Amino acid sequence: MGRAFEYRKATKLKRWGHMAKTFTRLGKQIAIAVKQGGPEPENNPSLRSIIATCKRENMPKDNIERAIKNAMGKDQSEYKAVTYEGYGPHGIAILVDTLTDNTTRTVGDVRSVFNKFSGTLGTTGSLSFLFDHKCVFTFKKKDGIDMDDLILELIDFNVDDEFDEDEEEGTITIYGDPKSFGQIQHYLESQGFEDIGSEFTYIPNDLKEISADARATIDKMIERLEDFDDVQSVYTNMKPE
Repeated sequence: MGRAFEYRKATKLKRWGHMAKTFTRLGKQIAIAVKQGGPEPENNPSLRSIIATCKRENMPKDNIERAIKNAMGKDQSEYKAVTYEGYGPHGIAILVDTLTDNTTRTVGDVRSVFNKFSGTLGTTGSLSFLFDHKCVFTFKKKDGIDMDDLILELIDFNVDDEFDEDEEEGTITIYGDPKSFGQIQHYLESQGFEDIGSEFTYIPNDLKEISADARATIDKMIERLEDFDDVQSVYTNMKPE
């Protein structure tokens, strides 16, 4: 398994939190996809992929359909994606991905947690050099597929040589340049791969090892951040247990 896969696997539960919060966050992603590309999945690749992620997370069909319907309403707020960056206790770098319809409220909530834990909220881009921003695609493995050939086909879309295979689930996960998201998605669909879900993620390029007590403090800070509905994911360069 590669560095990216192991980090994502170890931190997945902490990023997504409880099931109810997961559904709330996925509902916001559906709303953005519908606003950008319409409510019909067959005509909206981004919506198709988010629905695949919803199914992977066991989000009920009724919830998905309700989120799509709500996003079509004229009174629905426009969500904006904002990433906040800063240092938490013990020099741990923290990125907070949000989807918000009120940036004043959201930055206030995020800053309050950083202040409570004696952290420092920085400016946009101040910590980006510590993380690799990636788009991630997971799809069902085809019989007889040659992954070296597939990666070669995708090299023009800046897909990484590293990929991960989950033999138990029968899936492949690849990583690429976020700017190439649409091109990668189109290629996989044109080749008939079954989409299990896609996402954008931040992967630390150097993990920091800290004590058990320090880890407990950082975990508590992450939990406080994830209590806010606007927060989608929290990433750190703390080495997973």
